[in-house]
Amino acid sequence: MSDALLNVENLKVEYITGDSTTVAAVDNVSFSIKPGESLGLAGESGCGKSTIAYSLMRLHKPPALITNGKIVMNGKDVLNMNKKELQQFRWQETSMVFQSAMNCLNPVVTMEKQFFEIYKYHGVTKNKKEAIKLSEKLLSIVGIPAERLKDYPHQFSGGMRQRAVIAMALALNPKLLILDEPTTALDTVVQRDIIQRIFKLQKEYGFAILFITHDISLMMEFCDSVAVMYAGRIIEQGKSLMMLKEPKHPYTYGLKNSFPSLQGPLSHMEGIKGNPLNLKNIPQGCRFQDRCFRVCDKCRQIEPPKVEHTDGFFYCHDQLAYDKGGKLHE
Repeated sequence: MSDALLNVENLKVEYITGDSTTVAAVDNVSFSIKPGESLGLAGESGCGKSTIAYSLMRLHKPPALITNGKIVMNGKDVLNMNKKELQQFRWQETSMVFQSAMNCLNPVVTMEKQFFEIYKYHGVTKNKKEAIKLSEKLLSIVGIPAERLKDYPHQFSGGMRQRAVIAMALALNPKLLILDEPTTALDTVVQRDIIQRIFKLQKEYGFAILFITHDISLMMEFCDSVAVMYAGRIIEQGKSLMMLKEPKHPYTYGLKNSFPSLQGPLSHMEGIKGNPLNLKNIPQGCRFQDRCFRVCDKCRQIEPPKVEHTDGFFYCHDQLAYDKGGKLHE
């Protein structure tokens, strides 16, 4: 897409296993994000969400290898960047709040020094007083008093450390912010407060967001659109509101019904049966076949086609889904 800030095409990331075979953790994934847009990436553990996040910033190390695809960020080919170009790209073009980000802070260095190193390393300023002023402004944005810059990370609460890491991610005004499970290990109230702060900052500063989480209800509340992954592939993508009301793929339907509603009458909740697919033993046909309540003979023989509709697309053989507005993509 010409108007996209980030464009990912046919991305494939493989891991070399102990017996020297390869496993595709991300297999032929494509998506795009426009400036100021928020895209949620959902799916259970091991489906490839974090692998995609690391790929966007070229943070993978062996045994992980990007073996195919294209990543274009703000018109720049990320996969062909040299070391110097990557240094400028990371945190200036795209920044990331890592999973368990609270553990990313150096416990024996003050917050003041850790912020200063960001500005110094990326060539913003080598003047410590100037760096302190910039850091104080960042902390105020995420609701942390300026005087706490003198403190060490262990003197912060879990929520404060998380907010400090978010402030660091925003230090160089990136165009894209990647959130990889940014509220892991925090209680529900603190989680919501932090997510609300992030999306409020997005409206104020205009950066785009890739939001990775298991909490699909939280994702659908805050994101413009949602992509659902299963076994290394995106199996459905669409506008958040429509996916919440009427998911097309059986896996998305199962995810939607696996969390309780906070409003309305009580309803019976059902999990998705079975276990995640072993990527070393991918079956013929649909990857979700053994866990699907709408499986048919065709599912076990032929890979599902791409079905496009007004708000997005999904991959499924199910005729009922087609009847709800889906159009088979030739």
